[in-house]
Amino acid sequence: MTRKPPRRFGIRLLAPIVTLTIASVAARAQPVDRFIRVNGIDIHYLEWGDPSNPPIIMLHGIGRIAHTFAHIAPRFAADYHVMAVDMRGHGDSGWAPDAAYTVRDYVSDIEAMADALDLEDIVIWGNSTGGRVAQMFAGLRPERVGAVIVEDVGPERPRSIANRLAVQIEREDAEGWASVAALAEELIAGNPRSEPDVMRAYARFGTRARADGRIVWKRDPAIGNDFVPLQHWPHIRRIRAPIIYVLGGNSTIVPIETQAELRRVLPEVQIVTMPGLGHYPSQEDPEGFLEIVDAFLGRLR
Repeated sequence: MTRKPPRRFGIRLLAPIVTLTIASVAARAQPVDRFIRVNGIDIHYLEWGDPSNPPIIMLHGIGRIAHTFAHIAPRFAADYHVMAVDMRGHGDSGWAPDAAYTVRDYVSDIEAMADALDLEDIVIWGNSTGGRVAQMFAGLRPERVGAVIVEDVGPERPRSIANRLAVQIEREDAEGWASVAALAEELIAGNPRSEPDVMRAYARFGTRARADGRIVWKRDPAIGNDFVPLQHWPHIRRIRAPIIYVLGGNSTIVPIETQAELRRVLPEVQIVTMPGLGHYPSQEDPEGFLEIVDAFLGRLR
């Protein structure tokens, strides 16, 4: 399969960034809040870096928000134009009036955003559902994509995963939490491998106060309606850009059989497993995760 060489990576030397710590970079680089209207919806995103630099678009998992990338996004601000997006129905982005929340709907927003901002050679980066969006976007718009980074998700969503979300959303929206701090404590306890500051940011920026004072997530409850079993192999086969899958060793989301098929369909694919980690390696071991990403992007210079 002939792959499209990225136009910008070949001429721009990227400064080494692995020597900086997560805490030091995050402390000195705060994002700018931006909004763009696409497909009739106001999409919120966080922006770091110079817009004239090559773009990175970061896409979160279902029910999550752009701020869950804030601990790692500043790492790339010196060399990239980094945009972490609140996908429709999430965070500070608008809700779809027709409750349209399929992967294809999310992709349509990123397509419109890329077209409106005239983005080329995009590093499209996603974790969980955001990773599915990244894969589909790369297959549908290969002329826009310079590289693909996918975190612990493959082309398939089995029924065992799809069935859980609607029940979880209903329970959480009904009960809520007494305070943001109480939610943060619960998130930290429930995600012991994750960076506590990531969970605190998730609770702080991802919630709102209900009329009765209870804290609930800033999300459209309808996001669970289209969280159904699926597979996106036809789109995977159309990907031309270099692509890496970074998997958690304790996660079962991308089984060995799927990894083998990815290697068959995408002969140059990189698949890296981080031992002992779960579904969000970038928040469980950010330094180790970014070393892998640095090495991947470094080969594209």
